[in-house]
Amino acid sequence: MEESEKSGESFSAKGSVDKVDESGSSRRNDSVKSSQSKPRLKLFGKVMEKSLQWLLDNASFDRFSHCFQPLSKQNPQLTEAMHKQFISQLQTLVQREISTVIEEGDLQVKFEELDRLEELAKDTPRAAWRPSGVPEQDVCSGLVSYYKKQEEYMRIQLKKLQKENAGLAQKVQAGRENITHTEQHIAAGVEEWRASLEDLEAFVSTLSPSEHFGSL
Repeated sequence: MEESEKSGESFSAKGSVDKVDESGSSRRNDSVKSSQSKPRLKLFGKVMEKSLQWLLDNASFDRFSHCFQPLSKQNPQLTEAMHKQFISQLQTLVQREISTVIEEGDLQVKFEELDRLEELAKDTPRAAWRPSGVPEQDVCSGLVSYYKKQEEYMRIQLKKLQKENAGLAQKVQAGRENITHTEQHIAAGVEEWRASLEDLEAFVSTLSPSEHFGSL
């Protein structure tokens, strides 16, 4: 713990995330310095600082030496030097990664957008959704909303299909009526043709063969 406290003090002296990687480029330092004027970035830096401090505290010399018991017993000075180098490199690496996240993630712009959304949300009368802390309830509440939307969508689609089916049924009924009318018209024409044929046959049967030859 003594070594982690010393490394924590050196971390605070270096300015933590707001002044990360003093040996890095000036562009990275400018990015970190600009974050000091932003409340959300300052809060983010403090959170990262505390997280890194917690990590360094847990990487104590006792735990480190416990992982290398044979070496720590034979040469404790070497083990201590290795632990110091490990803490230094770990701190530098984490600081560098945090700075990279701030730059590549463009957190300053993202946080400004979040501030803008927060200002817009102040005029919203209804409170935004917040997780209840019970995953089952949160999942169910999200699924219920989703299924309700799907149900409403399916209801609208069903009405459209019912309307289309009603239109198709009317067209089918009209087609059947046309077919029936056509069949009736054809049947009437056939009956008229049969009646005319019967009249012709009756007329022909009334004529005698002599009358046929005499007319010739």
